[in-house]
Amino acid sequence: MKLWMRRLTIIMMSVLTLGAYIPQLDWDDDRKDKDTELPNGEKNSADSAFDEVSDSSLDLEDEEDLWSIDEYIDNMNMQAREQMLSKLGPKIVNRVEDNLLQEILPQMEEVISSIYEQSDDQAPPKLTITEHPSTGYGEKIFHIYDEDEETDVVRFHVRRDMKPKQGYFFNFHYHLKEDGFEEHHTLGDVYWDKNTPPKWMAH
Repeated sequence: MKLWMRRLTIIMMSVLTLGAYIPQLDWDDDRKDKDTELPNGEKNSADSAFDEVSDSSLDLEDEEDLWSIDEYIDNMNMQAREQMLSKLGPKIVNRVEDNLLQEILPQMEEVISSIYEQSDDQAPPKLTITEHPSTGYGEKIFHIYDEDEETDVVRFHVRRDMKPKQGYFFNFHYHLKEDGFEEHHTLGDVYWDKNTPPKWMAH
């Protein structure tokens, strides 16, 4: 028989017998194979594989929560920096910017981070920064407001201090809700000059 005839015969037989023969399957044996024990005593089953997947997905959710809190903190710190520079104005910032960024801003960021760390809830608190620092000689830089409780949590202020024979300093401090915003918590002092500094937000 020629080669092409053999191939045609095999193909025809395959098509004609398709589905005519179904082998017996023993489902219990298949299950036993899947649940065989490994040499170290662990079970090799499909269920254990799914358990591992679900555990890892829970870990990912925890990481997302942590990441989102860090993102909130970074966002608040960025807004805090913008508000502080806006409050002081270009005339003051041009002379004291290095001291602000090296001494005052890191401490301000620590206070903001601590607010989020003190939160007992799983979700980060809904905090916002007020966007209107006081002009002229007012102390307010910005307040951090809790939207859920509808109250200020922290108030960041700066005032001018005249120290005899030394000159003018900018005293950065904050007030907390816990003590009724009474106590001054100092962030630091930044030296200006012996001359009177300009008003806040002066250009």
